Amino acid sequence: MLQNNENYKSGFISIIGRPNVGKSTFLNRVIGQKIAIMSDKPQTTRNKVQGVLTLENSQMIFIDTPGIHTPKHKLGDFMLKVAKNTLREVDVIMFMVNAVEPRGKIDEYIMEMLENNETPVFLVINKIDQVHPEKLVDIIESYTKKYNFAEILPISALQGNNIEKLLETIQSYLPQGPQYYPADQVTDHPERFIISELIREKVLHLTREEIPHSIAVVIDKIKKEEDTEKDMIRVSATIVVERDSQKGIVIGKKGALLKEVGTRARKDIEMLLGTNVYLELWVKVQKDWRNKSAHLKDYGFRDDEY
Repeated sequence: MLQNNENYKSGFISIIGRPNVGKSTFLNRVIGQKIAIMSDKPQTTRNKVQGVLTLENSQMIFIDTPGIHTPKHKLGDFMLKVAKNTLREVDVIMFMVNAVEPRGKIDEYIMEMLENNETPVFLVINKIDQVHPEKLVDIIESYTKKYNFAEILPISALQGNNIEKLLETIQSYLPQGPQYYPADQVTDHPERFIISELIREKVLHLTREEIPHSIAVVIDKIKKEEDTEKDMIRVSATIVVERDSQKGIVIGKKGALLKEVGTRARKDIEMLLGTNVYLELWVKVQKDWRNKSAHLKDYGFRDDEY
């Protein structure tokens, strides 16, 4: 039974910031399991990822957004649009910055973007475990002279420092409202989306240079095998690249890299689904797909949803 009483609070929280400030790390930490993929490559998150945290007296729906950056193709335009549009109907905006890096042009752009927004904006300074505490004063001053934040909270998403305090503060800003999702639901994304992201994450980890940004993953089929002795789900997926040379790199010598992608992804997918998985991977070339609207829609980047 979903909660709906006068003491219950619920709301939506957008996490915004430039690439690699730790938004996905924070989301996974708070939710308690991996629903957003992570890598050290910029622009790892391409679509919004929604994580649901249900507590005794509240439900917080966090929206992890693509890192704000200067678009270089239609996919980049889509990612920027997704990030901006999540700001429209949320109850709290978390502007996350990296304590290790100085304030930059993208941070300036985000603060300008938020200027006329009436939603409370929190300055969340992540990665405080990597700087001396005395430096925090200068970091806070650097941002607060440019924007009047509702709250300022230093955290370490990786170590868990100050996360509880942040959650308590967010909860205090939420309106009274219903429990939107069942208590055991951690995301609104279908399994198909998360499986494709888990496969893409492994390619990000195992490749470099232009490859990580040039791939998309399409789930072709998810089917339960009925005739096997133990429960088994067969997953067929296609890794899309932009050039023939990239296809060779993703497959690797004698198929070694693709096999390693499959081995690593299968473990995460089995944890997600709670059953044995047989994973089939294929690699296909679709030239310049990031600049072609039809392909973007085919691969799940739909403008009409935002």
